Amino acid sequence: MPSMPSDLEISRATLRKPLSDVAGDMGIEPRLFEPYGHSAGKISLEAIEELATRPRAKYVVVTSITPTPLGEGKTTTTVGLGQAFGHIGKRGVIAVRQASMGPTFGIKGGAAGGGYSQVVPMEAVNLHLTGDIHAVTSAHNLLAAMVDNHLHKGNALDIDPLAVSWRRVLDVNDRDLRQIVTGLGGRQDGLPRQTGFDITAASEVMAALALAPSLSDLRARLGRIVVAYDRRGEPVTAEDLRGAGAMCVQLRDALKPNLLQTTEQTPALVHCGPFGNIAHGNSSVVADLIGIHGGDYLVTEAGFGADMGAERFFNIKCRASGLTPDAAVVVATVRGLKAHTGRYRVVAGRSLPEEMLAENPEDVRDGATNLRKQIANVRAHGVTPVVAVNAFPGDYDSEKQAIVDVAAEEGARAAITTHATEGGKGAAELAEAVAEACAEPAGFSFLYPDDASLTEKIETIARRMYGADGIELSATARRQLDDCERHGFGHLPVCVAKTHLSLSADPSRKGAPVGWTLPVREVRLSAGAGFVYPICGDMRTMPGLSSQPAAENIDIDEAGQVVGLS
Repeated sequence: MPSMPSDLEISRATLRKPLSDVAGDMGIEPRLFEPYGHSAGKISLEAIEELATRPRAKYVVVTSITPTPLGEGKTTTTVGLGQAFGHIGKRGVIAVRQASMGPTFGIKGGAAGGGYSQVVPMEAVNLHLTGDIHAVTSAHNLLAAMVDNHLHKGNALDIDPLAVSWRRVLDVNDRDLRQIVTGLGGRQDGLPRQTGFDITAASEVMAALALAPSLSDLRARLGRIVVAYDRRGEPVTAEDLRGAGAMCVQLRDALKPNLLQTTEQTPALVHCGPFGNIAHGNSSVVADLIGIHGGDYLVTEAGFGADMGAERFFNIKCRASGLTPDAAVVVATVRGLKAHTGRYRVVAGRSLPEEMLAENPEDVRDGATNLRKQIANVRAHGVTPVVAVNAFPGDYDSEKQAIVDVAAEEGARAAITTHATEGGKGAAELAEAVAEACAEPAGFSFLYPDDASLTEKIETIARRMYGADGIELSATARRQLDDCERHGFGHLPVCVAKTHLSLSADPSRKGAPVGWTLPVREVRLSAGAGFVYPICGDMRTMPGLSSQPAAENIDIDEAGQVVGLS
């Protein structure tokens, strides 16, 4: 059997439509489409209002079981499902996050899907695209410079230099920048203080950009960003520093969603990439507000498992957009459920253990406690789940069938998919199942009301989504929650920052752990983005490179073509 071409080879061999035609397929007039070369374009925000009278698409979110370090293929499934609707006589549109160049040059590689279910061209999607992430970097660091300049020029707002929370960002995996000292040199070089860098995806500016439904809303969100506290303990905002206006100017074009296409010319909105651990990990609201009127089905992706990405999609993104989902796809893999037995060690960048590759449907059933919980997590929001069995070439039929059987036991539809190797036709059965799910009466509801206390919101998520017995707040976390409530932020939703590798806060605990308590170490505020995030564990917001980063394999050949991108 001949080997399958690489993702990059498939991308380059793909026949692409003129993007103006792709936009036209969505009902977007030429005057609302702004080409960025031949590979991508931007859609004017005026399209939100102009498309509003068109029929509303069914809204589908793709989530998954708790992933292994290798991922379970949510983006590939999102693309494959979007393409598959074309194979059953429907029009699909997909909306996915933008790729950060940190992971692209690190271990994870690109984020455009894979095989015959990917967004093309691969190089554009994974390297710079239209420069949105650079705009976020510039806007964020402008505010950081204004904070330090304010301290240097007399500190009229009486900012406590030890209470500055606004760090700097860069779209590179660079562990040496996690903790730094700025202002060294002399009196004219600033005020020395300890700070650090995060990766741009972790910027609150990125989260605000992703949640803003309009330019005016983005401007307001930027103004609400809290950068520090004064000596009285009161918050100091970007508006106080008069920096929000210039930030919004830098982000004016970045707020417009990017339009590309898949390997089967399905419209693909690729926009924003908020960090999945400390932010909501979903693509932009404005992309969905446009895409919801651009076809029969809008398929979007939420980061990590249903306990994290989908929960935030439901309770944070849907609150911001006003859109409600019609169905949710839970991606499961044989290898992922085997890993949830706790019997195997899966390490990013390394091959799977040999014993894990042997046929063993009982292993799959044992690890399916995680799938059962994630199905329940979707249903807790009144949304109908559909299980997508993302098949890999080495999977045995008995193992794939075991996942289908578990889904049936939970009363959920399921379909085995081969979209990575076959494109949309390999997910046609999934598309049929999703269409059936979307036809059922919708009963969406948020997990908690706005007026619940922040502590109640955290405990609700911990108990209902993670299966915890309760929460344990540190003294620091209690004080910070009290401060958030006192400063008027108690109405905000919460975004629990914990490991994505377990339903619990301990990445080593697989399956669906019971008999544990969620420890909340500290609580931080994203007033501009519009949520509070309790931190449960050690969250790295600036990744490091591995011993053999993907960057070592990426180069330019004699014809000027990118090689080694994965």
